[in-house]
Parts: sequence; structure tokens; C-alpha cells
Amino acid sequence: MTTATPADLESAVRRYFDLMYDCDVQHFDEVFHPTAQLHGMIGGQLTVWPNSAYREVLANRIPPCAARAPREEEILLVDAVGDDQALVKVRVRIHDKVFVDHLSLLRTGGSWRITAKTFHLERVAS
Repeated sequence: MTTATPADLESAVRRYFDLMYDCDVQHFDEVFHPTAQLHGMIGGQLTVWPNSAYREVLANRIPPCAARAPREEEILLVDAVGDDQALVKVRVRIHDKVFVDHLSLLRTGGSWRITAKTFHLERVAS
């Protein structure tokens, strides 16, 4: 079994950042595992999206790249807890909203994919 490396995880996170910026759902399954769920608070209410619902959110979103929105993204923390499991904390801007996301990743079939995402709206950028 191959040991997880920072480069492996960085590549997986880069695919995530690209998906958030271009919303090209043709690459969705390369980023998110079919069983993935997303959780966050929107307007003080818990929001839970299964993989299929989040795919639709992205498919219907005006891609930040199309709006020429600034691209801001940062890896804040990488915690590889084994050869096949990691937690990555990122900051990513989507249009004028800046989120902090906790991404749980598992390596299945030789590829790192997100199995759970918890998102937090950190701020609205000016």
C-alpha cells in the first residue's frame, strides 16, 4: 500500500478548488465520492445535501470563472491519519462569499475523494 503524501492530497484539493471555480460537473465524480454528504448552516438552519443534490447546486451555479470572480483559495490544514484517510481544512472564495470547509477524504481505488464536507460561511467579501 502506498503511503499518503502531501503532494497526493494537494492534488486532490486542487481538483476540489478547480471544481468550485469552474463548476464543471463532468469532474464532480473525480472530486466527490458517490456517498459524500455536505453539511453546513445556512440562515441559522442545518443544511444537509447528499452528493446528487450538491452536484445540482454546482450545475446550476454561475461559475465564478464565467463571472471573472477573483480566485482565492488556501489550504489551512492537512491531517493525514493513515495511508487512506485525511482531513483537510481549506478557505475558498465563491463569488463574494468566503467559506472555510472541512473536507474528509478517503483514498479508494487509488484516488483521493471527498466523502464528507462541512462548510462555514466565514465572510462576504467586498
